[in-house]
Amino acid sequence: MRRVLTAIILVLLALHAAPARAASIPIVAAENFYGGIAKELGGSRVTVTSVLANPDVDPHLFEVNPAVGRAVSKARIVIENGLGYDPWMGKLLAAAPRGGRRAITVGSLIGGKEGDNPHIWYDPRTMLALATALEAALATDDPAHAADYSRRLSAFRSSIAPIEARIANLRERLQGTDATATEPVFGAMFAALGMRVKNAAFQLAVMNNTEPGAAETARFEADLRGHKVALLVYNRQASDPVASRMESIAKQSGVPVLGVTETEPPGTTYQAWMLGELDALARLLPVKQP
Repeated sequence: MRRVLTAIILVLLALHAAPARAASIPIVAAENFYGGIAKELGGSRVTVTSVLANPDVDPHLFEVNPAVGRAVSKARIVIENGLGYDPWMGKLLAAAPRGGRRAITVGSLIGGKEGDNPHIWYDPRTMLALATALEAALATDDPAHAADYSRRLSAFRSSIAPIEARIANLRERLQGTDATATEPVFGAMFAALGMRVKNAAFQLAVMNNTEPGAAETARFEADLRGHKVALLVYNRQASDPVASRMESIAKQSGVPVLGVTETEPPGTTYQAWMLGELDALARLLPVKQP
């Protein structure tokens, strides 16, 4: 009897020390647009926690909390942007090591380096690179359903095609058009559209929460008042007095203004988000009549 009781205690201790593998794969994404892709790839076989998901919060001012740390410690797959955008994720991973956990740094997938514009999700090719890496990670973690993950990757690839087609269509008439922005959130999309972006130094200062120089500010104002740019893009999630002033000057000067967000709006998808902003851009910059 004592021998049986000892065996039971040992089993219970083992179960406590090594909890049973979760039925679904826990995934933590630093940003909700990456979390949405993880859900598309994993379906009901994953449980996704997205850290940056509130459109009313400036991502650059985000501070982690214990709940985020607990989620990361339990995750089997973690997705971070990298490129200095979410440095807190690397610290959480180091503080909560877990054997077999896969960490995907999206910036590294596309060959990015420190100092690059970190807003890489505005290029749909970035999201396809993430989806491909996720499919491989899910298939490794759950080989029994590898075929399903492969099918979901194919479906995702097809769902991105309308965004790529819309970009190609807009590029035909917007390539070479001068534009500006209060910070470089839309930078990857500007590049995809072939548009020329002015006032880079001003944008970097605002992104890094520093005061733009007097010369940069004066050039920005001159571009708006003199209609030297066809469009101003501003970040609707960040509140900065200097950036807000530029938005006001643009509106007073009759320069079209496009508000964009850094996080995916609630209740939508990455695909709908990108197409919505491209449609808004197309309405602001219609085809000029001969």
